[in-house]
Amino acid sequence: MKITLRLVMSVFGAVMGSFLFGYNTGVINAPEARIKEFLNETNIKRDGTPMSVDTQTNLFAIIVASFAIGGTAGGLLAGTWADKFGRKNGSLLNTICGIASAALMFFCRMGVSYEMLIVGRLLGGICCGLITGLTPIYLSEIASQNIRGALGVLHQLGVVSGILVSQILGFPEVMGTSDLWNYLLGLAVVPCILQLIILPFCPESPRHLLISKQDEANARKALIALRGYSDAEEDILEMKAEDEAQKSEAKVNIWGLLTSRNLRMALILSVVMHLSQQFSGIVAIFYYSSSFFQDAGLDGDTAVHATSGVGAVMVVMTIVTIPLMDKVGRRTLHLAGLGGMFVFSILITLTLTLQHLVPWFKIVTIVASLVYVLFFALGPGSIPWLIVAELFSQGPRSAAISVSVLVNWVANFGVGYAFPHMKTSLGDYSFIPFTGFLLVFFIFIYLYLPETKNKTFEEISSTLRGGGNIREDKNARRENYLVSYKSTENP
Repeated sequence: MKITLRLVMSVFGAVMGSFLFGYNTGVINAPEARIKEFLNETNIKRDGTPMSVDTQTNLFAIIVASFAIGGTAGGLLAGTWADKFGRKNGSLLNTICGIASAALMFFCRMGVSYEMLIVGRLLGGICCGLITGLTPIYLSEIASQNIRGALGVLHQLGVVSGILVSQILGFPEVMGTSDLWNYLLGLAVVPCILQLIILPFCPESPRHLLISKQDEANARKALIALRGYSDAEEDILEMKAEDEAQKSEAKVNIWGLLTSRNLRMALILSVVMHLSQQFSGIVAIFYYSSSFFQDAGLDGDTAVHATSGVGAVMVVMTIVTIPLMDKVGRRTLHLAGLGGMFVFSILITLTLTLQHLVPWFKIVTIVASLVYVLFFALGPGSIPWLIVAELFSQGPRSAAISVSVLVNWVANFGVGYAFPHMKTSLGDYSFIPFTGFLLVFFIFIYLYLPETKNKTFEEISSTLRGGGNIREDKNARRENYLVSYKSTENP
């Protein structure tokens, strides 16, 4: 498969959604102090009294958490949305929500309303929740088998690039000021506009068109545009063969997925993979890295700059994993990432608790945090988003995506809201719960997750059901279907 202009455009258009997700995730971090000033000033303008520090902290936590609440709702809708509107058209429609979110956040200062900010973050969360379902499905379905892992990582590359850009723009000397922080939040409109410009020229997912919509003509056109050759017959025949092999598998809704014994292990693995991402402690680094680095001994401005190191590490390591994903494999990279995070979460706790005795441990804490992020980017950052689409065949895939994304966002909300309280109650020991989770996830995934690289969707899902020699059986069935279709079309 050669890299065509239409494929590049399709990937870029889809990944702009991922960029928006990352931007909205990271943008709230740097202007935390400015937003709290806005909350206080708004309260003074309304009733003449300043807002207490505790109320400011709780309101800011709600602003942060409202994004995750919206993401939970969007994630739950993602599978149904993708099936009803399509992968590409669903993304286009979703830009309306993204633009409304950016407008509310931008105009909240002019409206003297922190409620507008909360609602804007909520709508942004709904938009990004849909993105976390739509983009991975679209990327996996437009990719050929040999580059499916690499394209899947591009979703995470878009996310971490958005985080890094939001961190840089949030510097005090750029837009992290009392006068410009709402402009910083409002810039979330840019990826939405880019999607509106690019996506109309991109094809819909060929698999969605052929298998879900039974639209062979447009599926063929999409394949020709994406693959760059004039004859898509072999691809069409193989997709038809896979469709025939799955005819016995009815369309599965969320309830059917939850109650199916055949799909139970795949569902448990999908949920555990997403929990391993959120309960690893990375959310605490993303949302509260500025205050975390201040606790490690940096002054406010230096802490904001150090936060950009988190984004830079994520971007570099995600780029590194692109070629590794289809060579080393998903399982190996994910386990390596969890293992490294486990070790460095212990080191972070040790350096935080002992830095009053050893002053240079403050630097070690920051370095350990960056290495911790490095291991997150190696596997847990990207693999949960792409592997769910691989663990399920076409029938239950959308429902599985909805459940997994829902779990991810609920966990995101829980950690994002709870971590400030964990810092208050546990102090320097606030990473210990994450250390325990990392160990549990490592053991479970080591025992139960199969490798998915260089396998078709049907082979993977059959393996989880306990099939026999899946590759040989499946290839035999496919050959029979190919011969059948060729004889039908060429009597």
